[in-house]
Amino acid sequence: MRSRTQIETGRAMHDRGETRQVPHRGTFDISAAALLIVDSRGKISYWSDAAQQLLGHTSSEVLGHPANLLLVHEAGPSALPSGLRQAERGWLEGVIHALHSGGQPLRLAVRTLELDCDGASAWLVAMQDPISLHASEFRAAAAQCLLEESSFGVAALSSDLTFQWANVALAEMEDMHEGKMSTEGKPSPAVLCQAEKVLKTGCSATTVESVESLQQGRCRVKVRSSFPLRVEGSLLGVCHTELDIPGEDPARHRLSLLNEASERIGTTLDLERTVHELAEVLVPCLADFVAVDLLDSVQMPLDAPTGSVQTSDILCRATHLSIKEDHPEVVIRIGAPAHYPEESPQRRCLLTGKPIREAITPFTPWLVKDPLRWCRLVRLGVHTHLTVPLRARGVGMGVVTLMRWENPHPFDEDDLLLVEELISRAAICVDNARRYARQQQAALTLQTSLLPHELPDLSAADFAHRYLPADAETGVGGDWFDVIPLSGARVALVVGDVVGHGIHAAASMGRLRAAVQTLADLELPPDELLAKVDDYVVRISDEADAATNGELIVGATCLYGVYDPIERTLVAARAGHPGPAIAHLNDPVEFPEIPAGPPLGLGGLPFESTTIQVPEGSIIALYTDGLIEAAARDVDIGYERLCFALAHPDRPLEEICDTMISALLPDRPFDDVAFLIARTRSLSSDCVVSWDIPGDYPSVHAAREKAAHQLEIWHMAEISFVAELIVSELVTNAIRHATGPISLRLIHDRTLICEVSDASSTSPRMRRATTTEEGGRGLFLIAQLSQRWGARYTPLGKTIWAEVAIPVRD
Repeated sequence: MRSRTQIETGRAMHDRGETRQVPHRGTFDISAAALLIVDSRGKISYWSDAAQQLLGHTSSEVLGHPANLLLVHEAGPSALPSGLRQAERGWLEGVIHALHSGGQPLRLAVRTLELDCDGASAWLVAMQDPISLHASEFRAAAAQCLLEESSFGVAALSSDLTFQWANVALAEMEDMHEGKMSTEGKPSPAVLCQAEKVLKTGCSATTVESVESLQQGRCRVKVRSSFPLRVEGSLLGVCHTELDIPGEDPARHRLSLLNEASERIGTTLDLERTVHELAEVLVPCLADFVAVDLLDSVQMPLDAPTGSVQTSDILCRATHLSIKEDHPEVVIRIGAPAHYPEESPQRRCLLTGKPIREAITPFTPWLVKDPLRWCRLVRLGVHTHLTVPLRARGVGMGVVTLMRWENPHPFDEDDLLLVEELISRAAICVDNARRYARQQQAALTLQTSLLPHELPDLSAADFAHRYLPADAETGVGGDWFDVIPLSGARVALVVGDVVGHGIHAAASMGRLRAAVQTLADLELPPDELLAKVDDYVVRISDEADAATNGELIVGATCLYGVYDPIERTLVAARAGHPGPAIAHLNDPVEFPEIPAGPPLGLGGLPFESTTIQVPEGSIIALYTDGLIEAAARDVDIGYERLCFALAHPDRPLEEICDTMISALLPDRPFDDVAFLIARTRSLSSDCVVSWDIPGDYPSVHAAREKAAHQLEIWHMAEISFVAELIVSELVTNAIRHATGPISLRLIHDRTLICEVSDASSTSPRMRRATTTEEGGRGLFLIAQLSQRWGARYTPLGKTIWAEVAIPVRD
């Protein structure tokens, strides 16, 4: 009998890896062995039928190939395996591990003898199962293996039902069930109950029990068998055997994995993250390595994959994951094209849409044609290869490749069914991510196409801008900015934000930007312009509401300002939008008070303009709320950081923009951000002259003379004729059709600007005069002679203006 001390000693030996060596001897029956001949180059020149039966390879597959390809851990040019020892009569013998055609390694006894073939050395190799032991030694070894090495727990209980002997396996099972074995050597209640029944009845008893393990809460199955221990008819105790199946029920495991996959795959609509989540579910539960290759049309959002796959379609590596951190099996880096041979499982799977499961050996035909993959897979020991198509809604999107080498079991039918189910579920998530990315890319393309690509080069100010779309999860918003040249060397600065995200917000933004540009050309004051835009937003919101049954409502905020480089003022109004920031050269950053009008789309509420003095060289910054509200911080902190970014406005504008991004925005902003900064300039008094014009016709001649004289001072005599004609027509029309004081102003900018102001609110209108009419051709002449012309209303009346191009001097 074995005591408690013996049990602990056995467990300690087991933990240290100590095993008792059983002496053995046997015979090698060469008549029944598998034979092959290896020539002097290390290649196989003969392959017997017995060798084919033993290893599964046909002679056509191995003849002419290096013999060391049959070995599991052998490399290099040597014709013979290492570790052979000298035997009798010149033979070398030993034990090798060879690869079966199915991919599994075999432990074989081998003997080899050197031959002389026409002056060249060759080797005769004989292989068979490990040497058999003699019967008595076999029985002794089997008994010891059963008690010491078997995973079955074996024990003997005395008539008082205490352990008298137990092997290490049973001791470990008792530890797992009870946490520890009792010091008195008492068995667990389940074993005790079954042993009592055997003692009472004298008959064997077997039970199968499913229990929850203390490790990870998984189900374990215990099989217990007890039978009476008799010696010469006397009942001395009970022999007990026990088997603990560490795995859980396969069906339950599959359901658990599918449930886990539904929670872990598709947590976001990011395509890259979705395919990586699929890989994380498959490794290491089902595979040692997983690679996901997607068609390039799937990863290009604006390209829509079709249901049929062509041989010319390109696969690109989307992600891969391995049980090894250094990824020794990787041939393709993430993002690179996956150039698989035409005969590869990936190409066949992509074209047929059916999974392919096959064994990997050194003689696999498609692998032999790909030396790089052959080297990685064979030397790593990959034995099985599973390729499954990634398809959803009838669209082929790529393939998923799974491999095993650490897991000794090849992929079976149950594995294939489980993997197909997992990948089919993941394919829906991948397709959703693809469709969302396509929609977001379309919205971003529309958004960027509707924003100004280049800002105009004006004398009033220098400009810089940035537009940063939100991250993939939030989607593109409707932020926009604009710079609109106005008459009198003025410029309109606009920043707005449409409510919502996506393609509808981008489209609404384009409509609003076009409306603001049109109204700005009418020279409306900022408050009146916002009122007109508000009416327009109400109208398009009603249209969207009717078209979508109330699911889409259009709304926006906007800041509109007009900077005058002659007066050095900014007249601004805002509709629910943050006010501008003005960075002065010698004073702190200013946030001027502008009455906060309602957001656009509410309708019927007034807006109010404010005039702000802006010295030359100052920075005017207009921005959307995403800039100061980024990272969910307090708005006051955002304003403080904005002040820091705008400090020292004499820096280059691009540098200021970069500082604003780094100081105020996180790596992945949750909202769109658009901002526009302008460094103001001013026109000197030498570039602007004005005169009061009497309201009689003789003053027309005087006005022409004054204009001609001023053009000589500005060295623009070559356009004097055109300018005099325009001044004459403008002053004549004012005298004839207007009232009140009349004034003439000339502005020397990049063009010559002629302005005539009067106290009338009557808008001029160009018309085509008939051949019998003496008048009605003045504005037509002005339109033909000037680059552009127009009218704007002022608090005292109106101003008619025209711009004349200045010839470029060499």
